[in-house]
Amino acid sequence: MKYHPIDSALFVKNRSNFMAQMKANSLAVFNSNDIYPISADSTMPFQQHRDIYYLSGVDQEESILVMFPDCPNKKHREILFLKETNDHIAIWEGEKLTKKRAFEVSGIKTVYWLQDLNKVMAELMAQSDTVHINTNEHYRASIETETREDRFTKWLLNKYPAHKVEKSNPILQRLRSIKDPIELDLLQKACNITEKGMRRVLKFVKPGVAEYEIEAEFIHEFLKNRSKGFAYTPIIASGNNANVLHYIENNQVCNDGDLILLDVGAEYANYSSDMTRTIPVNGRYSKRQKEVYNAVNRVKINATNMLIPGTIWADYHVEVGKLMTSELLGLGLIDKADVQNEDPNWPAYKKYFMHGTSHHMGLDTHDYGLLWEPMETNMVFTVEPGIYIPEEGFGIRLEDDVVIQEKGAPLNLMKNIPIAIEEIEDIMNS
Repeated sequence: MKYHPIDSALFVKNRSNFMAQMKANSLAVFNSNDIYPISADSTMPFQQHRDIYYLSGVDQEESILVMFPDCPNKKHREILFLKETNDHIAIWEGEKLTKKRAFEVSGIKTVYWLQDLNKVMAELMAQSDTVHINTNEHYRASIETETREDRFTKWLLNKYPAHKVEKSNPILQRLRSIKDPIELDLLQKACNITEKGMRRVLKFVKPGVAEYEIEAEFIHEFLKNRSKGFAYTPIIASGNNANVLHYIENNQVCNDGDLILLDVGAEYANYSSDMTRTIPVNGRYSKRQKEVYNAVNRVKINATNMLIPGTIWADYHVEVGKLMTSELLGLGLIDKADVQNEDPNWPAYKKYFMHGTSHHMGLDTHDYGLLWEPMETNMVFTVEPGIYIPEEGFGIRLEDDVVIQEKGAPLNLMKNIPIAIEEIEDIMNS
């Protein structure tokens, strides 16, 4: 892995928190992701399942974590099953985790090779009444591929049909949404790498560069700073491309007078950052571009200040809608009649700002978190309002990642990434 070792105390604490919420005499199982095929002998780069990583720190394929806090055999209360390494694997792929190294990473003392799984699981299942299975219940999930976790769950429930079944996901949704100080440090590192990429790009952009060249500048800086790359597919959208919310082709030339919407974030140690800035190709914003930019920034600042303990996500978005309505009226994009006659299910402001303002951030770019429960201290959210005006040939979105504080305004993890018009222009023209 490119990232520096993480203190195993994080994973020890995460498991302890999870096991405290398990049913009596139950066990929970978590699997690594598959390495997904492309075709022939080609595969996609491995991405670890965030749940087993959160609970163990293991960043390797074909790994299984079992937790059984009430197990009569104390050595079986936490178990890792790993792919056994050998000389052949070490030569062709690099050495996998040894039992000693797995303990150093995870804090788990009992480590078996995968060939012992059936025998050990038979013993554990005989001693337990309930099994916690891990299902993906994220509100944005769209799943068409059967995962390794899915296959294991099918096998387990078929082989042991008399067990009661509980879900792990609701526990993880709550635990993962509130960040440990170690996690906040990792998120800050991801944001700092994004900042370095952004500053590099500000000095690179000029009329005639291609969107993909800007993408290349970001990835160069990310890899140089121990990131394995983008936390999500980057959006480098010049001109009217910014009005396509998920524009990812990144293949057009950036023209003099246009703006470029940059929705880009580095990952670090599997933790995501998520930044958006909108910059002028020629280094200077026009008067109209400044008006819209400042309107978006005002919404962002005011929306950020609403992110405090106790806030309800849905209510927050209603209030942000009011802020945006006021700004759009001031810009002349909507009028009072539009507001008076609006459909409550699709308010007038939605014509120019059609997406949400905030989502949870963490191990996933759209991280775990139960949206109907009040916000809590140390949750991390994006704040990303935008105004999109196809008829004027540009769209502007601004986005930072912030940590909810016990008191006062959230902590902005991206406070050092240029956002003020004057600072952006100064850097681009220096």
